[in-house]
Amino acid sequence: MKKTWLTAILAAGALTLAGCNSDNSTEGASSGEGGSFEPSKTIEVVAPAGAGGGWDTTAREVARIFGETGIIEENLTVINKEGGGGAIGWAYIHGQDGSAHNMFVASPPLMFVPLNGQSEHGHEDFTPLANVIADYGAFAVSADSEWDDLNDLFDQMKEDPESVTVVGTSSPGSMDHMQFVRIAKAAGVDPTKIKYVSAQDGGALTSVLNGSVDVFSTGVGETVEQVRAGNIKVLGITAEERMEGEVLSEFPTAIEQGIDESFINWRGFFGPPNMDQAAIDYYEEKFKELSESEEFAEVRKKYGWSEMYMSGEEYKEFLDTEKQEIQTLLEEIGLGN
Repeated sequence: MKKTWLTAILAAGALTLAGCNSDNSTEGASSGEGGSFEPSKTIEVVAPAGAGGGWDTTAREVARIFGETGIIEENLTVINKEGGGGAIGWAYIHGQDGSAHNMFVASPPLMFVPLNGQSEHGHEDFTPLANVIADYGAFAVSADSEWDDLNDLFDQMKEDPESVTVVGTSSPGSMDHMQFVRIAKAAGVDPTKIKYVSAQDGGALTSVLNGSVDVFSTGVGETVEQVRAGNIKVLGITAEERMEGEVLSEFPTAIEQGIDESFINWRGFFGPPNMDQAAIDYYEEKFKELSESEEFAEVRKKYGWSEMYMSGEEYKEFLDTEKQEIQTLLEEIGLGN
């Protein structure tokens, strides 16, 4: 089984900042002894989507905890730049070259979208600062569905793939689609024959409940209330082991059902290209402190997120590996760029 849990080893050190006010990477910053970085103006955090989604929620909760705990004393403000599956927000941050006061929150679409040819900017074009959480996918069906687990579902898909329709809120080739493809392929389903429809208008759950589609591929957190209400049942989740919490702990993993695959919806923060090393060191340390705080542990518990801190360099290595796997899978189903 591929294990994705990584341990963070933070190499603390500061580099001397050159060109005091000539480099916009330090504009508005104060430098202490040894060229250390301290922000001295508002830090802008971009959520590359509208209000209420995973990126927006993560950005706002992180900004709130930074402020309430004083881990970062300077103000952080969250702005939404939606469009293009994230591409509008990424282009905006890319234009802030060298800035130490701009960042954005990202997750696997930062790979999916450029690999689909829908953005010219991918994770390699930015400065990885830290990953902070892991979220997971869930595959849900109506409460009265004939399937009781993933093997029941995938057995039918292997026999008659046209008889099963999967719905998600992301576009084809992005998050909800590909997390299902990855697990189904590991179970022996032909990934090229999976019928996936995109319901980006928010009608995915309704279409499952009224029987017009069969399976809802979504985030674990989006299923809890509907399971509690008795409207749907979760056949499996993409985590490596069962999650903790009321309702969540009832959801079986694909792995425990004999399907040797997982899918992590990692979520972290990136700065513009060419961010100064002193600023990188500063943010790595602050995100680590955030990750280890009791306050952020409560946030994770509230949303069903798991702890997954990675500092910048190991984050980059993790992302490079993930991209290769995603690219191979996209090419296999004919969606690679």
